Amino acid sequence: FETRLAGFGRDSTAIRAGDYLGPVVFGTVLFLSLLPHRELYDPQWFLRFRQLAGRILHAAVVWLIAFSTLAWMLRTAADVSRIYVLIAFTITTSAFLAWRFALHQVMCADAVAGRFAQRVVFVGWSEPARILAQTILRDGRHPYELAGYLPSRREGPTGGASVFLRKLGEADDLAGVLRRDGVDMVILADTDATSDETVALANLCEKELVEFKVIATCSQILCSCLRLQTVSGVPVLGISFFPLENPLNAVIKQAIDLVGAAILLLASAPVIAVFAALVYRESPGAVFYRQRRVGVHGRHFWMYKIRSMRPDAERDGRVGWTVREDPRRLRIGAFMRRWNIDELPQFWNVLRGDMSLVGPRPERPELIRRFKEEISHYNVRHNVKPGITGWAQVNGLRGDTDLHERLRCDLFYIENWSPLLDLQIAVMTLFRHKNAA
Repeated sequence: FETRLAGFGRDSTAIRAGDYLGPVVFGTVLFLSLLPHRELYDPQWFLRFRQLAGRILHAAVVWLIAFSTLAWMLRTAADVSRIYVLIAFTITTSAFLAWRFALHQVMCADAVAGRFAQRVVFVGWSEPARILAQTILRDGRHPYELAGYLPSRREGPTGGASVFLRKLGEADDLAGVLRRDGVDMVILADTDATSDETVALANLCEKELVEFKVIATCSQILCSCLRLQTVSGVPVLGISFFPLENPLNAVIKQAIDLVGAAILLLASAPVIAVFAALVYRESPGAVFYRQRRVGVHGRHFWMYKIRSMRPDAERDGRVGWTVREDPRRLRIGAFMRRWNIDELPQFWNVLRGDMSLVGPRPERPELIRRFKEEISHYNVRHNVKPGITGWAQVNGLRGDTDLHERLRCDLFYIENWSPLLDLQIAVMTLFRHKNAA
């Protein structure tokens, strides 16, 4: 069929809609790839439509120039009309602005906006902190909520802060405040804090899964290896940006997880059924076993397995890993654990969004409470979803093995993630099985 716009453009030659399929697909992919680079999926813009609209328009103009240039250079079969490109630019931009405006209106509702606002606590006080607090308090659409402040150990009472913020305690009360008040971000505002004080605060925030920022002086900006960011125009130093914090990377990984888990769960269903029957034959009772684990950002979830031990394996209440030749194992359980068959039900965890196909293995809350105190930077691994398999596991670090080495592997994965690394780990998992344990 012919389009209704067949008479427009360079000439009146009828162009069928099918001729434009390739350019439409290419243009759509190009447009969608530009959006993350303008930070359109950064939560800080969800409540600020005016700034968001400017970023959308900028991305659309870049798309218009890039698409027109590439179409001209490649000389597509349809010989894309400039009029058609302008129409596509107008319709797409208008529709995208309308959609984000509707989303903005929903998210500005008090019941919704409060869920996205990050609760902020200042430690110490300074002139940049005063400017930042004033900016946040004046702007009703700011993605931050000021929970209060604590004086730093060096400063003692900080009277200037009390004009803007509620005092939450003394300098040594921060750990209790983080656990009690649901704090999302700590900002060190004392620009004269020593390096030891800064490191101590950073380690505490890491243990409690709280974001840590430092209001930076010029010397800190020049000498630090941390990433410079701004919060309402005030320069702050934050932890380095991990690949999976990029929205496009996160979408790619999530899509792979959902498609892969759905296919693998269907394919493994007969295997799960057979081994569930074998478990029941050897040890009557529930054939599936669930265990509470810690996931991304410290959230708890139930992880599922085919039961490989006796039903009363933890009747003494002790929490720990299995050991080699564990007497609690079933005979069929030893075989399942050796070949990872007991973990097949975790594809369901991936579909639920609790886990990923590849990532650091999740641990039990009881163990994590100890690990985060004993091992520096342990909680960094909770910046990404836990996985069914991971870099540590394919390198032989499972169960009761060196925690420091496992953490080193997990941090390597988080810092160097790519789809190819996930593929490499998945392939290595197929050819490496557990030692009998």
